Amino acid sequence: MAYKPPLMDLHIATTRRGFYSGFTRSVAIPSKILVSALIVWAITVPENAASVLNALNGAMLSSFASWYIWVVALFLLLCIGLALVPSTGRLVLGLPDDKPEFSRFSWFSMMFGAGIGIGMLTFATAEPMYHFANNPNVIMGETTGSASSNVTAAYVWSFLHWGFSAWACYALVGLSLAYFSYRRGLPLTVRSGLTPLFGKHLSGIGGHIVDIVAVVATILGVAQTLGFGVEQFVAGLSRIGFGDWIISENGKPSAMGIVVALIVILGASTLSALSGVGKGIKWLSNLNMGLSFFLLAFFIIFGSTFFGLGSLVSGLSAYLVELPRMLFTVWHADGTETGDALAAWQGGWSVFYWAWWIAFAPFVGVFLARISRGRSIREYVLGAIVIPSLMCFVWFTIVGGTAIDLTLNATAGDAISGAGQESQLFVMLDLILADGLAWGMAAIVVVLLLTYLVTTADSAILIVNTINAAGEENPKGRAHIVFWGVALSLVVGGLLLVGGLNAIKTAMVIGALPFSFVMFLMCIALIKAVIRDAIRDKNGVQSFYVAE
Repeated sequence: MAYKPPLMDLHIATTRRGFYSGFTRSVAIPSKILVSALIVWAITVPENAASVLNALNGAMLSSFASWYIWVVALFLLLCIGLALVPSTGRLVLGLPDDKPEFSRFSWFSMMFGAGIGIGMLTFATAEPMYHFANNPNVIMGETTGSASSNVTAAYVWSFLHWGFSAWACYALVGLSLAYFSYRRGLPLTVRSGLTPLFGKHLSGIGGHIVDIVAVVATILGVAQTLGFGVEQFVAGLSRIGFGDWIISENGKPSAMGIVVALIVILGASTLSALSGVGKGIKWLSNLNMGLSFFLLAFFIIFGSTFFGLGSLVSGLSAYLVELPRMLFTVWHADGTETGDALAAWQGGWSVFYWAWWIAFAPFVGVFLARISRGRSIREYVLGAIVIPSLMCFVWFTIVGGTAIDLTLNATAGDAISGAGQESQLFVMLDLILADGLAWGMAAIVVVLLLTYLVTTADSAILIVNTINAAGEENPKGRAHIVFWGVALSLVVGGLLLVGGLNAIKTAMVIGALPFSFVMFLMCIALIKAVIRDAIRDKNGVQSFYVAE
């Protein structure tokens, strides 16, 4: 009943001594077994792994496309609704007198670096260029691909995939966990977000399964992001003169290039994770945010700034107008050329992205909760959804707009569109600058890629360890941090070597589905908690945890 205080004590058994001291063995061991099995399977029998993963992926995309579209719409609407309602918007994620641990700049830097940094560098050029050539408006005959009439449509679809909906997936998990962990004193782990529905039953096997699903989804979601980043990082190393040995004959990273890149990235990530949030992760996040602003300033000065700003205005206004419709539109294959093409496009783009963001959500969500204590729900939603989205929009229009403008005015020809997505940014720098300056900017991009890769990986390692340690924010299991650093590198490397990014994408989409149901239940639980806490407050019943 709402007239009774909510659950504020969820016991999760942890081991008191030995190797797993401080950890929940029922979560840590099965998680390690599942991830290790995936690694062994992908490396030892790659053809069987690829066949099974592709079959499962096809079945899931055909059966759950509508589910992904609708559930992501729910995440966004719930977050915006909680922020806009005065009574919920001013609620503090924590106790009433809690203050934020980090400055707004560091808070946003860590949030942005963990949530999207690598993707921004890879897709700020690639995504607008892809949609400039083809998108639903082209398929339906409303615009012409690779023509000036298609620029606004290209940005509408780019903004859909990298805007409010994407960040809502992260924000929903973070909001739920911060609410229950810091207002009710529950462990900072995924199962705590379901306590209004299942109560103390989450102390047992049901809660263990939820956390295991979160860990596996995190590893696969981060592997997807790192896979894109590793390919671009290797391409950058080749661009600045590290030799032909890191690139294979088909222009893709060689096996040796992938191995070396992963050793550097995951080694640095593990060391950073060992230092904790307040040291290595915070420092690296501030560094890559500073470098990001420098790179953006470069494109504002030397790129197609006016074209980009025009695209930003037209694309953003069209995006806001079209967003309600796009959130709920589901295309089904109906046997017609247009219907089949639209369904295939949505499965390969929107549904894939929603699965990617959902798989990424447990890691980013727990991390957002960890760094957002003391902030109001309204400030949290503004900082976790609106501002990062606007940052992405600016990047996509200034950087990607330069690529589109160079293509439209025939300066680039097909040099940018014909390059792989991992090389498009470097090709554009070659077109804008003289050789020496292009090399210098390419070197800066490589450094920025490295900091984003390290920040993403070390945050993920830390969060996986936190979930395995029953929500302990600073678990002391250094050996476990090393294990997850090695495991993450093997997942990325193994899948890249046996099947490239397609193998990682397939595994990620499969891993995201179970967690999408967990997130749906988190929505229901959060709505229930907020409503009942409002009733409790009106009747003088304690609704938040008070430390003894």
